[in-house]
Amino acid sequence: MALVLDVLRAKNAPEFTIEPEAAGDVVARERLLDAAMGPNRRKKSSEKIRRGRLPAEGLAFVARDRAGHVIGTVRLWNVHAGITPGGAPLPALLLGPLAVDAAHEGNGIGAALMRASIFEARRLGHGAILLVGDAPYYERFGFFSDKTSTLMMPGPFERSRFLALELEDGWLKGAAGVLVPCGRRLSVAPIKKAA
Repeated sequence: MALVLDVLRAKNAPEFTIEPEAAGDVVARERLLDAAMGPNRRKKSSEKIRRGRLPAEGLAFVARDRAGHVIGTVRLWNVHAGITPGGAPLPALLLGPLAVDAAHEGNGIGAALMRASIFEARRLGHGAILLVGDAPYYERFGFFSDKTSTLMMPGPFERSRFLALELEDGWLKGAAGVLVPCGRRLSVAPIKKAA
């Protein structure tokens, strides 16, 4: 189902739309992420969780300008947020990375991508979204570090930047442990050698 959120436009900003990411967006998305996140982006703990995985079904979005160019991106990933007090793995989502083309920053595109991803995750029945990011930016969307106090990332991370939003009240209560990837794996077709 195509989700086009034309209503999520910032005041006085160039027109943009939020749409599901398409297969043809890969090159533009990767260039945008390289420019926005820098050369060390693949060394982050969050990247370890994403490596070899596909985003959660229906939860990868791009922002496009009037000409159809990708000017923003956000993806959510299936994870287990530790285990519940009963010992079961707790399904959740990991958000990231969120990036906006530098030429379009300050126009509300990042906020529109956040609202679209939160809305769609809630609509699809997910219980919580976690991320590693700047608390002052993400708190306005309901993300706080108190919900992650008993959870860990797989590798170095700053505790104050590990945030969560419960889409269902109490979803993370009692959960403890290290985030681990789950969900769809990226499959790569083998390359055939010429005879």
